[in-house]
Amino acid sequence: MKKITILIPAYNEEESLPFLYEKLSSVAFGLSNYEWEFLFINDGSKDNTLEQLQNLRANDKRVNYVDLSRNFGKEIAMLAGFDFATGDCMIILDADLQDPPELIPTMIKYWEEGYDDVYAKRRTREGESFMKKFTSKLYYSVLQKMTSIPIQRDTGDFRLLDRKCIEALKQIRESQRYTKGMFSWIGFNKKELLFDRAPRVAGTTKWNYWKLCNLAIEGITSFTITPLRVASVMGIIVSLIAFTYMFVTVLRTLIWGNPVAGYPSLMAVMLFLGGIQLLFLGIQGEYLGRIFNETKNRPAYFVASINKEKEENLNK
Repeated sequence: MKKITILIPAYNEEESLPFLYEKLSSVAFGLSNYEWEFLFINDGSKDNTLEQLQNLRANDKRVNYVDLSRNFGKEIAMLAGFDFATGDCMIILDADLQDPPELIPTMIKYWEEGYDDVYAKRRTREGESFMKKFTSKLYYSVLQKMTSIPIQRDTGDFRLLDRKCIEALKQIRESQRYTKGMFSWIGFNKKELLFDRAPRVAGTTKWNYWKLCNLAIEGITSFTITPLRVASVMGIIVSLIAFTYMFVTVLRTLIWGNPVAGYPSLMAVMLFLGGIQLLFLGIQGEYLGRIFNETKNRPAYFVASINKEKEENLNK
């Protein structure tokens, strides 16, 4: 009997967990020819999420949970899930039910047909503002143009991964992670599945524009060095313009005796060049910061508790 792991990163999701568990139990009941594992990663929740998971575990041995020592973020929580998942395949699911568990049987069907990565692509996105949809579309367009890796647009973490994909992702131990890009980077046989994304069933979103901007920067700096090349090209262009302007100014002064433009033009040039330099220093700093964090070689996460008592080494 094949085993399927449902991976659910959870941060302050006490209101959503009862609805989610009911849905998962219904799906598992309809697919009784598989063995199931509901693997929850409690990412340092401040509410009663852990207590609810403990209660679920006491009544249903299919429920496993890993309680991280603090809030490490969803990307690291998913890495912990990759480490502890025991299924032949794994389905990543958000706890807020914006990713419909009703699609799980279809994902499994495609997996049985030989696909290694069945990813759900959002056809519509209810409950999201026009600005969020627009900026998301713009970001993926820019990212795709910057990298040679095919990036899946309007696609989140909701997907089924075969064990070979899980093992590949476990080998990528970056501390600053952009897992959406990693799904594309590892390759394997992929299948697209369209769905309509619903609003949250309960609770409030943990994402804001600042966190989304940070995630976007992670995506760009993780999978392309195009910004550094743009900085180099812009430096060459600005230098050529500066030398040309200097040459023209000297000629006008020597031949026609025109006076050199004074304070306003000088300040404009200085501010322009200063802004360009600071911008590109910031871009270089982003990449340098990533190098700094990776060279420290710290563990990606620590585990505070786990329901699998047989596990001896909890720190990964």
